[in-house]
Amino acid sequence: MFPRFVLPALLFVLTAVLTLPVLAVMLSWVTLDGISLPILQEMLRTVLPEYAFTSLLLCLAVAAGVALVGVATASAVTLFEFPGRRTFAWALLLPLAMPAYVVAYAYTDFLQYAGPLQSWLRAGFGLQGRLLPEIRSLGGAVLIFTVTLYPYVYLLARTALSERAVHLMEAARLLGAPLRRRIREVALPLARPAVAAGVALALMETLADFGVSSYFGIQTFTAGIYKAWLAMDNRLAAAQLATALLLVVAVLLRIENQAQKRMRFAGSRRAGAGAADAAPTRLRGMRAALAWAVCAVPIALGFILPVLFMLRPLVAGWGELPWRQFVGWSINSVGLAGLSAALATAMALGLSLALRLRPHVLTRAAAQLASLGYAVPGAVIVVGLLLPVGWLQATAPQTAVGYWVTATVLGIVWAYLVRFTAVAFQSVQSGYSRIPVSFDDSARMLGVTGAALLAKVHWPLLQRSVGVAALLVFVDVMKELPATLVLRPFNSDTLAVVTYQLARDERLGEAALPALTLVLVGLLPVLLLGRTLRTK
Repeated sequence: MFPRFVLPALLFVLTAVLTLPVLAVMLSWVTLDGISLPILQEMLRTVLPEYAFTSLLLCLAVAAGVALVGVATASAVTLFEFPGRRTFAWALLLPLAMPAYVVAYAYTDFLQYAGPLQSWLRAGFGLQGRLLPEIRSLGGAVLIFTVTLYPYVYLLARTALSERAVHLMEAARLLGAPLRRRIREVALPLARPAVAAGVALALMETLADFGVSSYFGIQTFTAGIYKAWLAMDNRLAAAQLATALLLVVAVLLRIENQAQKRMRFAGSRRAGAGAADAAPTRLRGMRAALAWAVCAVPIALGFILPVLFMLRPLVAGWGELPWRQFVGWSINSVGLAGLSAALATAMALGLSLALRLRPHVLTRAAAQLASLGYAVPGAVIVVGLLLPVGWLQATAPQTAVGYWVTATVLGIVWAYLVRFTAVAFQSVQSGYSRIPVSFDDSARMLGVTGAALLAKVHWPLLQRSVGVAALLVFVDVMKELPATLVLRPFNSDTLAVVTYQLARDERLGEAALPALTLVLVGLLPVLLLGRTLRTK
C-alpha cells in the first residue's frame, strides 16, 4: 500500500499548482495601492462601462445564436429521418476542430473590402464602394462564435433528446398531437437543461477568447485585462480587472453544473430503452429539404467555407511559404503540447487514483478545485502566474524565479496545466467509472495493493481513457493563444502565435499554413468523438 503521507502530499502539491493563479488573482484586492487605484478609477470612468456593455451584448447574442443553431440541428438529426441524417449527425461536430480566431482570419480575408468577393462584385457588376457589412465588428464576432461554438449545445441537446424525447414524441403522436406541438411541449422542455449547460460552456469559451476580439478590435473584458497590463504596465490593475471576469465565469460554471444535475435527474434507463424502440419521424419533400438545410448551413459556415477561404491564399502563395520556419514552429508546438499532455495526464491519473483509494472530503475537494481550471480564461491564468512572481521579485530581487517562469518553458507549461488538467481529469475519471470497485476488493484479497493495484488492475482498463485524455490536452495546447502569446520563451513561437501575428500583419497567405495545420490537428478528437457516437 502507499505510505500514509504520499497521497495527502500528492493532493497538496496538485492543488497548490492548479489553484495558485486563481488565488493570486483573488488576493490582488488585498494589496490595493496608490498606483493601481487611480488606474482602476480612470478605467471605471472611461472604458470599463464599454468593456462591460460590449461583453454583455456579445454574450447575449452568442447565447441566442448557439442555442438556436444547436437545438435546431440536434432536433433535426434526433427526431427526424431524412436523406443524409447519419452523415450530418457526426459532421455537425466538425466546427469544433476550428479555432475561432482561425475562422475570423478566413472570413476577414474573403469578405473584407479588398477581398476577392467584393472585388469580384465590383468588377463584374460595375458597383462602387463597400458592398457587404464590415466583418470586423461585433456582429461579425457573434457570427464567428456562433458557427464555431454551437457544437457544445448540439452535442448535449442531442444526447438529451436521443435518451428521453423520441419515445415520448411517439406517445404524443399516438395521442393525436401535431408535430409542432410535440416539438414545443415534449422535446424542447426535455432538452432545456442540456441547452443551458451547452450555452454556459459556449459563453465560457467566448469570454476566454482573445484572438477574435483582438483581431476585430472589440473592447471586451479580456482586451481590457491585456491593456491594463501591457499598455498601462500595471499587473495589479490587470489582476483586479480579471477578478470581474472570473466572477462571471464562476456564475456560468454554476449554471452549467446545475444544468448537468437536472440532466442526470431527468434521465433513466427506462427512458433510454424506450427511445431505442421508437423511430424518428420520416420527413419528405420540403420538410426534408428544410431539415437538410438546417444541418448543412452550420457545417458550411463553421468548417467548409473557412477551410476553402484559407486554401485560396495558401495555394496562391505556395512558392513563397516559409517552410523552414514552419518546421521550427511545428517542433515548438508539438514539444510544448506533448510535454503538457504527458504532465497533465499524469497529474489527472494521480488525482483520480487518490480519489479512488481515499474518497473522503479533502480528496473530493481537491478534485473539484482541479476541475475548475478549464473554466478559467487564459488571460486570468497569465495574470495569476506573473503576479506572485512580481511580488517575489520585489521582495527578493536576487531570486531567479522570474527568469524560470518567463524565460523558460516552466511558466507556459504551468499555465497549460492549470488550464487543461481538468480536461484530462474528466477523461480519466470516466475510465475509472467503468471499473467496478469490486475489482479493487478482489485484487486486495489476492495481495495486490498500492502501486501494484494501479499497474496490474487499473492501468490495463484505463489505457484508452488515458490515451483520449492525452490527445485532448495535446490538441487544446496546440490551439491555445492567450497564455502562449505572453508566456512563451523568447524565439520559440508556436503555430497558434504565428498564425495570430501573421494575420494581425495582414499576411494571411503565410498565416494560412499554420492555421490549416491547427485545423488538421483539431480534427483528431472530433473524428474520435464522432466515431464514439456512431458506435453508441
